[in-house]
Amino acid sequence: MSGASTDSLSSPVGARRRDGRRAHAAKVASVATVVVALVVAVVALVFNAVVLDHLNAAVDVRLADQLDDVSRTAAGVGLVSPLGASDRDVDAAPVFTWRVDRSGAARALTIGAPGLPRRTWDGGPVELTMAGSTFRFVSRSTASGWVVAGSSGHQVQRVGAELTVAELLLGGVLVVSTFVGALVVGLRASAPVEAMRRSQAEFTADASHELRTPLSVIRAEVDLALGRPRSADSYRATLERVADEGQRLQSIVDDLLWLAREEAAPTERARTHERVDLIAVADSTAQRFAAVADAAGQRLVVEHATAGNAVVQATPESLQRLAGVLVDNACRYAGPGGTIRVATGAAVGRVTLSVEDSGPGIPPEERHRIFDRFHRASDEPGGTGLGLAIADAVVRRTHGSWSVGRSDLGGARVTVAWRRPPLHPAGLRTPHVPGLPRGADDDVGPDGPSTPSPGSPEPGVV
Repeated sequence: MSGASTDSLSSPVGARRRDGRRAHAAKVASVATVVVALVVAVVALVFNAVVLDHLNAAVDVRLADQLDDVSRTAAGVGLVSPLGASDRDVDAAPVFTWRVDRSGAARALTIGAPGLPRRTWDGGPVELTMAGSTFRFVSRSTASGWVVAGSSGHQVQRVGAELTVAELLLGGVLVVSTFVGALVVGLRASAPVEAMRRSQAEFTADASHELRTPLSVIRAEVDLALGRPRSADSYRATLERVADEGQRLQSIVDDLLWLAREEAAPTERARTHERVDLIAVADSTAQRFAAVADAAGQRLVVEHATAGNAVVQATPESLQRLAGVLVDNACRYAGPGGTIRVATGAAVGRVTLSVEDSGPGIPPEERHRIFDRFHRASDEPGGTGLGLAIADAVVRRTHGSWSVGRSDLGGARVTVAWRRPPLHPAGLRTPHVPGLPRGADDDVGPDGPSTPSPGSPEPGVV
């Protein structure tokens, strides 16, 4: 039934979809990488500008200090050693000084100073290429002309080059890491979406198949009935078959609509302060299916391991639907003359609802799939394949957990467990459970009723 949709997903179409998902993730990762690369480049440029500006400012301070020293030196003093490594910074370039007269002629004041080009000095920092290297100069006006101090900018340029190389290496690693990380995150983030899309595709294929079958039967029956004159009994039999298929079709549509409403509802809707007596739910469900079991010669047993403190925080309608699905399945698979057992229990902090039958049971390899929509563990006629999917939706909404195993009756044992809710405020009444007499479940206290609810059947055979 669902094999066709599954096979179609493993076809080249499914492979193209996976390739498309990877291509989309790669495109998103590329955009993220480009954005990160641009940000890194801007940050690196700003950082380099700040660092180089700071280094040039430090050079200007050294040059200004040298000009102060020269201003205090007598004009007749001869050449002096350049200010350099032994003075302040072992990595600092030597500082040279010159005197420039009004005509522009320069005279070196430090040993080894290169020739100073003729130019007009204005006192501010300036960079010039001299002797094959970039020098930075600071000048100061004097009575006879100018005093100029200069130092090679090689060290500052070296620092700038080293910063650029380091930033390129780190930036390359960051860009590659960003692309790989964004690609992995994109693929992982799209995996749930892809799984949901695949689940929806399977559901659509299965639903269309299930809906098409009764429609095809109805159409075929009508065509045969209209093909030639028939007797009244023949027409009646045809209409009965059409009615059966119409009822099956309506059941499928009702279940699909219920599932759609349940899954489309916001999460907040599942949060309820209603407290439902699980014992009352089990008893009312057994009453509903007593006639079904009796018609099949089955024995329907209700057992309660505790007296009145099995309380679940949920809505009565949802738990009634859950119990109804489980008991209906048990009646269907127990077979004629079989036994169905409905039991409630309460342990430390947990309450449970169990439904068992004496049927063939559920094979272990099928247990993980019994909650899939339209999946049936056997070829037993009847049902739409949506019952356990609806039950699973209720359990997930009420934060319960499943346990599927084998019963000592010989068939399947399906158990749902919930955490026991906290004590509700004084005066809050447990909602009435449909199917029980009004007032039968209205006196549930913080831990449930101390005695079995009036009007409820005693534990035992229903």
